[in-house]
Amino acid sequence: MQEQNTAEQREALILQHLSQVRLVARRIHENLPDRVSMDDLISSGTIGLIAAIDNFNPAMNVKLKTYAEYRIRGAILDSLRELDWAPRQKRKWGRQIENAIASAEQKFSRSPTEEEIAAELCITLIEYHQRLVDTEGLQLADLEISSETEDAGFSLLKYVSTPEEDSPARLLERSELERLVATSIDRIPKPERTVLSLYYHEELNLREIAEVMNLHLSRISQLKTQAILRLRTALEARWPGRREI
Repeated sequence: MQEQNTAEQREALILQHLSQVRLVARRIHENLPDRVSMDDLISSGTIGLIAAIDNFNPAMNVKLKTYAEYRIRGAILDSLRELDWAPRQKRKWGRQIENAIASAEQKFSRSPTEEEIAAELCITLIEYHQRLVDTEGLQLADLEISSETEDAGFSLLKYVSTPEEDSPARLLERSELERLVATSIDRIPKPERTVLSLYYHEELNLREIAEVMNLHLSRISQLKTQAILRLRTALEARWPGRREI
């Protein structure tokens, strides 16, 4: 009877959190090419949810919803890595932009403007904007939002991965990473900070942000991608061994 109750409780928890799977999958799918199936993301996320429920330990002092989100996102991102949906050229462009940001930042001792980044790449501003649009979505495995800690009006970014035990070393690592990202966020231009805040903290989609900021949808996409590439560049310098998607 106890096994039956446990099985029933497990099934109830899965059904209870399926909406969380759909929410995470929708947020990730928004940044992906049309050819990536939403249903596939939900299927992968459901596997992550089941793993979270089966492995959840209340003694970890972490809410099931928080732990499940880690596992759901991790499972979806793992499935995307296996698909290798991002064309190699777009990956190359993303890396070139990061290098250009780092070079310009070192040259000017501040966060570089778009014009300065484009100059480092030896391309026009229009070409740079197009590359930002083409590169959008490649940052998924690196940065996401923590829903627990807030600073300067919006949540801190965190690495997305399938978590292991919350050991003291891992907790310290996560705390240090959040501190580095918070510092990096303070240095990026205000419009980009606003986009990150509206997208991650307020959970608006890009079209809604465009309406709020009275900017074209493509411009919002550029700002979001550029902001995350700036953060990736900052972490590259201060956090060795960053994992690539």
